[in-house]
Amino acid sequence: MHTNSITLAEKPVEIPGYRIVPPKNGCAVVFSSPHSGRYYPPDFVDLLKVPLIDLRRVEDAYVDLLMSSVSRHDAGLISAVYPRSYVDLNRAPNELDENMFQDGPRAPAGERSPRVEAGLGCIPRVAASGDDIHARKLTRIEADDRLSRAYTPYHAALDTWLNSLRHYLGHAVLVDCHSMPSVIGGRRIQADIILGNRHGKSCDEGLTRLIEDEFTRLGYRVLRNAPYAGGFLTERHGNPDNHVQAIQIEINRRLYLNEDSVRQTPSFHKLQSHLTRVARQITAWSAKKRPRH
Repeated sequence: MHTNSITLAEKPVEIPGYRIVPPKNGCAVVFSSPHSGRYYPPDFVDLLKVPLIDLRRVEDAYVDLLMSSVSRHDAGLISAVYPRSYVDLNRAPNELDENMFQDGPRAPAGERSPRVEAGLGCIPRVAASGDDIHARKLTRIEADDRLSRAYTPYHAALDTWLNSLRHYLGHAVLVDCHSMPSVIGGRRIQADIILGNRHGKSCDEGLTRLIEDEFTRLGYRVLRNAPYAGGFLTERHGNPDNHVQAIQIEINRRLYLNEDSVRQTPSFHKLQSHLTRVARQITAWSAKKRPRH
């Protein structure tokens, strides 16, 4: 399959909710790409009110491929299969807009967070254009089906791996990888990389600084926690006191992507190589933290 392609099945088929390359050789690091899924199931496509390109423009397009070489340094990689416009894996499962459902709110009722109000809940309401994604309201059964297809399997697998690594190796590291638009609210984003550690709550300062220094050494402009401090995954898993580090890496899409056509640019492979070097630094840091017997 060409790396700039997406998957559209001709008929309904059961697709696993994630792909995973497990960590190996005692590595305690897992990279996560929850927003790079590009399999658009037929029952979802049939509901669309907007052109497919509007949904493709909110993908963290090809971040899974950017990170695909982290396994060279024994790190694991879990990546989404379904797109974030189908189910957003970086949201709490109860961040649902009850007004999206024709048969009333799910039980328990959805959390009215600012993201839900903006149409960007666990099942998003709006596309990149700001228009409604769906041509009609959904049913609660449809919502449950999406969560069981895409959301629950991904989180169950990630939970299992992080808990197992912490148990057997003494600690675990989650590196949650995303890409950001180069222009937000009409303003060009100056940073190349934004690191989110929940303002120091989800990741040790030493690891955050190591990642920041390596990106800077490679020539990137790096900021922390603004406007992205880390989402649901970072907040949920990051607990340094319990020996789990979690940090979010936001990559400016202009570094590797034509944002209008959602196609890779020639600089894709250079960035991929640099990200692999960053992964090497993270796994080396992690190896030093592993208890010696």
